[in-house]
Amino acid sequence: MARSARFLALALATLAGCAPQAGALRGAPAPARLPVTELPPGRQRLDFRWEYRDGDLAARGEGVARLASPDSVRLDLFLDGGLGGGYAIVIGKEIFTPSGDQARRVLPPAPLLWATLGRLAVPAAPDTTARVDGGRLRADIGRDPTWRATFDSTRLTRLERIEGGRVLEWTERGVNGRVRYENTLAQRALTLDVTRTQEASEFDAAIWRH
Repeated sequence: MARSARFLALALATLAGCAPQAGALRGAPAPARLPVTELPPGRQRLDFRWEYRDGDLAARGEGVARLASPDSVRLDLFLDGGLGGGYAIVIGKEIFTPSGDQARRVLPPAPLLWATLGRLAVPAAPDTTARVDGGRLRADIGRDPTWRATFDSTRLTRLERIEGGRVLEWTERGVNGRVRYENTLAQRALTLDVTRTQEASEFDAAIWRH
């Protein structure tokens, strides 16, 4: 057992060494007042293309996100060629995957998933440091893990989870509707390309059952 534990610790240390260094925050010190990044009021539907890579495994298809302010979203992923799919329900900090664990594996953890939708929802922490660099506001929230958030004006564009000084996971939002999540340790990546955004009426209550 002790030998197995040492092997696991060595393997984890090796993987952590592959994660990029986070580096220190750059720029001039700024007040730790972060922009409000809540979901738009009411209901929205987002249609998107998605692509997932996990080592040598790759999958792609169509997807739908149904957002309900302030903190609920249902995500449906459909594989190209009618080969199936899965769905997840996110309410606050909880992710429910009634369609199976594969959907959970594809998706980021809740804080990074919310960041794909432009909402900052990291665990509460007493330590926040902010700096402004070239018009961008960056903030480090908490310690080990540290959540590093980057804002262009009031728009959340990137969120990183940092442990031991290394970036283990991140989400980045482009201006062209592309969102990318990457787990640098597990070598998993999910890319979303939003193709349509529209206001929606009330959703059927059945979509939230988990």
